[in-house]
Amino acid sequence: MKSMFLELKRTERTIYIKMKRNIIILIVCIASFSGFTQPSTNSYGSNPEAGNYADVNGIKVYYEIYGSGLPLLILHGNGGSIRSQSPNIDYFKASYKVIAPDLRAHGKTEDPGDSLTYNDMTKDINDLLDKLGIDSCFVLGQSDGGIIGLKLAMDYPKKVKKVAVYGANIQPDSTAIQNALIEWGYNIIETTKDMHQKRLYTLMKYQPRIEASKLRTIKAPVLLMSGDRDAIKLQHTIEIFKNIENSNLFIMPGATHFGGYEKADLFHNVVNDFFTKPFSKISTLDYFK
Repeated sequence: MKSMFLELKRTERTIYIKMKRNIIILIVCIASFSGFTQPSTNSYGSNPEAGNYADVNGIKVYYEIYGSGLPLLILHGNGGSIRSQSPNIDYFKASYKVIAPDLRAHGKTEDPGDSLTYNDMTKDINDLLDKLGIDSCFVLGQSDGGIIGLKLAMDYPKKVKKVAVYGANIQPDSTAIQNALIEWGYNIIETTKDMHQKRLYTLMKYQPRIEASKLRTIKAPVLLMSGDRDAIKLQHTIEIFKNIENSNLFIMPGATHFGGYEKADLFHNVVNDFFTKPFSKISTLDYFK
């Protein structure tokens, strides 16, 4: 009996160690998802020829501009920077005037050390566009950048021609995010000694809180994208889609929260098709009519 008990304890310990190892791996992957990028020899995020600072909303926002044509604003996710958007800048700068900022408390943009909110981050971007004399633009946002893209379309509708977002959520709880990811996020907030990291994860713990009624005010065409194995629950992305009248939905097969990088060619083709072609929401029923 004693030997059975000891064997059971050893089995439990083995399972625990494996689970702990997998959770650590998951934390490292998800915590760095916004910085995930392909190897590159460019200097995105640290290019004195393309970069500058703008005094907006009480802080200095760092941004870089590449290419020419219609303006395209590219917004990175939580913990990321201009650098993390290297593949997107590489692709879109051939056809667009790409504006890539470091969001508040990210990269080279100032962190005033007070509470961090999506409202302030959205106002930062609106004010930056004003400073640059850009009346309206296309918007491409990843994760937190997608949240800000949606908020731009809600709060500053004249600024947005079309917005494409990947892996965005409008609530910070288990209705939107996979439960296991919520748990490790809470654990990081409780255990990290890095106060900057704590602020970034606290932002995601309590925000955003966007009501469906606000989504229904969006008039600009929206492309909602998600991986079929995303950190954001598929049903949540579908609910966002249902509440934005002028929206299309793209679920990337075999993709995670990193789908824009995992399948970059597919991602770029889908986004560019959305930006360049007339928006359509024709249904199967419309054909029969």
